[in-house]
Amino acid sequence: MSTIKVNTVTKRTGSTLTLGESGTTVTLACGATQTGFGRTGTVDWCTTAKTSPFTAVSGDGFFVNTTGGAITVTLPSSPSAGDIIALKDYANTWDTNNVTLARNGSKINGQCTCATLNTESQAVTLIYVDGTKGWQDIQDSTSNVTGQAYVTATGGTVTTSGDYKIHTFLSDANFVVSCAGNASGSNKVSYLVVAGGGGSGRYYGGGGGGGGYREGKAPAFDSYSASPLVAPDGITVPAATYPITVGGGGATGCGSAPYTAGANGVNSIFSSITSAGGGGGAGGHTVHDPAKAGGSGGGGNYPSPASSGGETGGAGNTPPVSPPQGTPGVTTPAPAWAGAGGGATATGAIRVGGAGATSSINGTPTGRAGGGAGGPCSGAGSPQAGAAAASPCGSGANYNTNATANTGGGGGSDGGAGGSGIVIIRYKFQN
Repeated sequence: MSTIKVNTVTKRTGSTLTLGESGTTVTLACGATQTGFGRTGTVDWCTTAKTSPFTAVSGDGFFVNTTGGAITVTLPSSPSAGDIIALKDYANTWDTNNVTLARNGSKINGQCTCATLNTESQAVTLIYVDGTKGWQDIQDSTSNVTGQAYVTATGGTVTTSGDYKIHTFLSDANFVVSCAGNASGSNKVSYLVVAGGGGSGRYYGGGGGGGGYREGKAPAFDSYSASPLVAPDGITVPAATYPITVGGGGATGCGSAPYTAGANGVNSIFSSITSAGGGGGAGGHTVHDPAKAGGSGGGGNYPSPASSGGETGGAGNTPPVSPPQGTPGVTTPAPAWAGAGGGATATGAIRVGGAGATSSINGTPTGRAGGGAGGPCSGAGSPQAGAAAASPCGSGANYNTNATANTGGGGGSDGGAGGSGIVIIRYKFQN
């Protein structure tokens, strides 16, 4: 074998320079440099298997053990041409618990999406080429690295149901999407956004309306049991931070003269979806502070005098959306007790709060956004999270019940506060 020592090379544009024959070693003299040769295509393997998310280092290979669950591997930041990494399925479980390749700002095979490794016993070598193609797979693998990519996100309380992740927000926070996925895997999320329920009115006042109820289901992949109010599609979520607002329940009206209507609940918001707070129930047996409109409307108050005619319930689905986010509150006839608040799917009766809506988006059938009870004595709140007025009445007092937190239920007649809302986001994260 011969050796060639290179001190200086001068080459005209368009010419070809060949140094040595096959098997010849080329040695660069001190101070000389080379470009465009790249690495040899090998890596140094780390034989301690990775069992949790990590950032890969150029020049290294990693055995990834997903026995305990899916793992995200973040590619090196600001890579240079020739950077290389390799990954191997340590326990033959990538088909059950995938590996997500987070691109960390670089393309993968020319696409601005993260990738998923989901083949049992798969081994992949990636080399960074340039800004046009980014990282490319150069090893003969049984799957396409640019195939299925799934949404990857953080925020709220995260649970898993089969191949789906569920983020539940009980208070204001952020939903942070680090990988947008693609249509072959998942790039849409299903959602449930329930606003805070309305508070009840005082002094024979009406029940509070349920908070606005809005649900969307990504039909291409999700099969959970949705409510009758579900929209026909979910939301596409590009990589970004999405502020989540969970609306509080409305306060009850003033408990002394002039005995006012209850306050509306507060809106809940996720991305382009806003659910309106439930309407406050009417207040005042003689003052007639009217019921308020909202996601569902508040109930009308007890007429005074009883023969004077009914008191109008607040309008529901305000502002209007499709499918509707709620129903009107009960308008009380004469003579009658105070009316109940409207619920997500039904207006209800004089004392019985309007029915809410039931969905299994969180893996369990759960009712929300029911109307608060009418009164003053033995009204019953909606079984879907509305509040019930206590019974029996004592010494002429009108007792009540607050709605349960994070249900969006309306407050029970004559003093019950509305329940706070909730936001739930669901998406597929693996096959």
